[in-house]
Order: sequence, then C-alpha cells, then structure tokens
Amino acid sequence: MKFVASLTLAIVLLVGLTMQSRSATVSVAVRPTIVLVHGAFADATSWSEVAAALRTNGYRVIGVANPLRSVKIDAEEVSNVVKSINGPVVLVGHSYGGSVISSAAIGNPNVRSLVYVAAFAPDHGETALELSSRFPGGTLGQALAEPVRTANGGKNLYIDQDKFHKQFAADLPKNRAALMAMSQRPIAEAALTEASGAPAWKSLPSYFIFGTGDKNIPVAALSFMAERAKSRKTVSIPGASHVVMISHSNAVARLIDEAAQPN
Repeated sequence: MKFVASLTLAIVLLVGLTMQSRSATVSVAVRPTIVLVHGAFADATSWSEVAAALRTNGYRVIGVANPLRSVKIDAEEVSNVVKSINGPVVLVGHSYGGSVISSAAIGNPNVRSLVYVAAFAPDHGETALELSSRFPGGTLGQALAEPVRTANGGKNLYIDQDKFHKQFAADLPKNRAALMAMSQRPIAEAALTEASGAPAWKSLPSYFIFGTGDKNIPVAALSFMAERAKSRKTVSIPGASHVVMISHSNAVARLIDEAAQPN
C-alpha cells in the first residue's frame, strides 16, 4: 500500500510539474511582439537603445521602416507588418509615427496597446501640423531647411543640419546629433497636412511618454493628447528633448514593458 501511495504521489507531482512547464511555455509564447515606428527626420536606428533593453527582457522587436509619405500609406505599411505577426502586438510610435500607429491598429485585433513616445495622437480629421500649431512652444517651422522638390511635384522636409541639435536632440552629445542630422530621413510635406482617420486610441489602452524640453511638439499639445486619449500612464521627463527614446531609453522601455502586460 505504501508503494501504491508513493507511486500515486509521484504521478501527481509529475503531472503538476508538466502543467507548470506547459503554462510557462504558453506564457512565453504569448508575450507580445513590440513594433517600433519611427517618425520624421529619423529612422529605425533611433530605437536602438530601447530595442536592446526590450530584447534583454525577452521581447521580439521589429523596427519598421516608416515611408514618411502620407498617414494612409504609412499606416498601411505598418498594418501589413502587424498582420504578419502571430500573437499579440504592442505598437509604439515616435513623433509623426504616433499618427501612423493610431490608424495602423484599426482592423488588427492582435494589437494589445499603443505607446506614444513624444508622439501625435490625432483625432479623426486632425493633422499633425494643426495639432502642433494649436499650442505655443514649438519651433520646428523655424528650424526647417529649404524644402526639396520631389519627382511627383511634392516637397520633402528636412531640419537644417546646423539647427538639428538644438531643435531635435538637445540632450544628446553634439557629435551624435550631428550624425543624426546628416542621416535624417525627410518627410513629405503632405504627410503633415493629411487628415487622420478614426483613431485606435479610442478603443485601445494607450500610454504616453515625452520630455518637457520637446521643441518639435509643444508639451501642452502632448499633454492634451494624452489626457484626451485617457492615457493609462503618462510619463513626463523634465528637460528631455524630442528624442526621449534615445536620451531616456530605459524609461521608454519600462513603459513599453508595462503596456505589454495583459490588460
């Protein structure tokens, strides 16, 4: 009888351990993929520090090459990336990338939450240009170089390299800002004046982080958009520039991790 009891106990323990192992496997399997969407005057490498921190914590990370052509075109590109992912997704947008993720999440039920990093969160019919000019404090217009004509008759916008450090990345070393200025990707003027569609932040949990030293998007505008979206958590970093994901990458990674948790 003692042998039978011991055998029964061993079987119960084995089954319990197997179930725990399966549970752990499922937990890892459903960990969200983090999709990072850069904004204007930047590229996917602007997420390097954030991506490294997230990968260390076990997340799969994708940095999308945002075309920066129009909200509709760019959102379709990001939406297609999201559709290719099995399992939940957290969409993260910087600057103009916030307008993109607000539209890209529509129709993608695997998007768990949205994270706005010094980013626009427009409502239906609003434009990035109108939102940034609605509040005082932004100086982007004064820092732009002469627009460059495109083959289709449009205009590409760049930040003047001599003004890039102070305007875009004042809390980064001057040498790094100079390299970013040299390699900046332009945005089509039309993208900043294109009206946004229905925003996903009205139905999905949203999180916001930005710096009080942002000169591209006025802090008042960022605060307004976070409050309007009923942000689950808003982090304001004193003195941080528009590239808060570089200068305060750990804070940004922590907020993304929080947004990735089950709601």
